[in-house]
Amino acid sequence: MENKNIDHLFRHHSGKMVSVLVRVFGLSHLDIIEDAVQDTFIKASISWRRQQPENPEAWLTKAAKNRVIDIFRKLKTEKKILPHIQKGTDFIAINEFFLDSEIEDAQLRMIFTACHPKLNPSDRISFALKTVSGFSIKEISSALLTKEETVKKRLVRARKVVQQSQLKFNIPVGAALPNRLESVMEVLYLIFNEGFHSNKKEELIRQDLCGEAMRLCQFLLKNEMTRTSASYALYALMCFHSARLSAKTNTSNELLDLKHQDRSQWHFPLIELGNMMMNKAVEKSEFSCYHFEAAIASEHLRASRFEDTNWDKILFWYESLHALQPMATHLLTMAVVCMQLKDFISAKKYLDQISPEDFEQRAYLYYAALSDYYSGTQQFHQAILQLDNALNTVNNNLEKEYLLKKKKRLLLV
Repeated sequence: MENKNIDHLFRHHSGKMVSVLVRVFGLSHLDIIEDAVQDTFIKASISWRRQQPENPEAWLTKAAKNRVIDIFRKLKTEKKILPHIQKGTDFIAINEFFLDSEIEDAQLRMIFTACHPKLNPSDRISFALKTVSGFSIKEISSALLTKEETVKKRLVRARKVVQQSQLKFNIPVGAALPNRLESVMEVLYLIFNEGFHSNKKEELIRQDLCGEAMRLCQFLLKNEMTRTSASYALYALMCFHSARLSAKTNTSNELLDLKHQDRSQWHFPLIELGNMMMNKAVEKSEFSCYHFEAAIASEHLRASRFEDTNWDKILFWYESLHALQPMATHLLTMAVVCMQLKDFISAKKYLDQISPEDFEQRAYLYYAALSDYYSGTQQFHQAILQLDNALNTVNNNLEKEYLLKKKKRLLLV
């Protein structure tokens, strides 16, 4: 097994182990649990250099069970009030915690804990990636384009809130569930979006983040309480976007926009799965922002050629989305759609309502759209100036190369 595969296995198993052990010992011992899990993996990596087990996942599960005993001893030594572990019923109970259904339940509880409204919104995504997904501080820092020190502070802050607020390790019920579920879905959406459109310098797509967001979203769909129209729509959206991942770049690793993507490379089983999820999502007449985003993504996938895209329908869905959830990014995209329809007057109206500051690290998207507007209205000098602004603010190398090619074409006009 390659190191990369081992790292992947460790990461996914880490989230499982932390979640199960928190369920056994409680959130108040989260620090000790995370240290213990990390220690187990270090020992495993050393042991596996000599000989890798036939069933690595079973090996890690067994190691986790053994670690339960170690943690009990450690906490007992520190005079924590915990039940005395014996070989009889306690061992049977611990084994039950490691059943597949119980592991999934524990992970879903951890997701809801990581996305608790008492946690700062900027801390939730880091905390979820660390505790549920097993991402290292370095990986979180890399994924979110944030300094490692900042990630550490966010994790410390999140753990402090968990401790001080004495959060319960459960899935809320009744009136508390909808708001918490909304927070969970927002975090999963952000994780997926960072993977689908990465801000990293060298990588345009982070498939590990996309895959992780989809894996966590599946937990919502497996549980009767969290299986809602919105969670189905969110999963459909992820399926539709993931279906296009392999077509976003060509064999030379160059960024391709929708117009130039090879649509035969789209992954049709994922599109079919997304359609199934959307059918479930619209069984009730409750429409979330994820419904509208999935409808937009689906509309792009329906077109066998770029020229066949139904831009009027897409504009309608964006208007519906913006009415439900007003955002600068929606206004920007509506401007781009209007340009596809050659309606430059409406496009400019949308562009005038936003500014580059609205997009922070992605300000280049605003400048690029403004460049397209000037280009479409034959103001080529202004179009080049705005492309220069985009080039000065873009971080990803593939997107920079894409913008440079656009500039070269404009200079030939």
